[in-house]
Amino acid sequence: MALETRASPLEPELTLPPPFTLVRLRELGDAFAHAISVAPERGAGTLVYVGRFDLAEFAVVLEPDEPLAQARRAFYAGMAALADALAANAQPETAITIDWPDTISVNRGTVGGGRLAWPKGTPEDETPLWLVFGAMIRTVSMSGTEPGLNPLVTALEEEGFSDAMSDQVLESFARHFMVALDAWQEHGFGAVARSYLERLPAEQGARRDIDENGDLLIRRMGKTQVERKKFLPKLAAPAWFDPVAKGPRS
Repeated sequence: MALETRASPLEPELTLPPPFTLVRLRELGDAFAHAISVAPERGAGTLVYVGRFDLAEFAVVLEPDEPLAQARRAFYAGMAALADALAANAQPETAITIDWPDTISVNRGTVGGGRLAWPKGTPEDETPLWLVFGAMIRTVSMSGTEPGLNPLVTALEEEGFSDAMSDQVLESFARHFMVALDAWQEHGFGAVARSYLERLPAEQGARRDIDENGDLLIRRMGKTQVERKKFLPKLAAPAWFDPVAKGPRS
């Protein structure tokens, strides 16, 4: 059975900025895995999307021009764009935060997050042929649990996102992702880092930065030693992802 499909006449056309090329998958498809499999032939800008009403699931192919160790910072651009996409569609006073490095929360409840892949065996000091940033955001809860019973888990529908379902999340992400990449190109990675870091929960007396290899650096008031949180090990096992359910943890 073919994994890719075309939009039915009943489905709205998605509005994506250039240079994105949309690839739709059937409902049981895996956007992240499919984007990885087609990345070498489809190339940069390929945006793989699974049309589900309960989950916004998509992945985008990138072709970086930096060595792998630095190129992985594209993950932060994707996460900042994901958070900004939700904020643009949220009700006033809704808190959209990132739990470093990969988890998106709405009003302190997890809704999903991001993942990153690259060609296996690529040396850290060589430019990878491609990267894939993948994301999942829970739009409607399918757990059967009453809203509010588990405050650590939520869905967009429960947080007042009446108009921000899967299609809208994807369109908004694509626009904000292009803004993030343009800012990176024009002003350097610092512009992306600031956009990302402002989404982390506030921590009094701490200044946070992102190192060239993606590690999180924390400088605390009154201390000379810099705390370093390793980025690469976190990418191996996304905190928000349930490998058994193949979706956001619930």
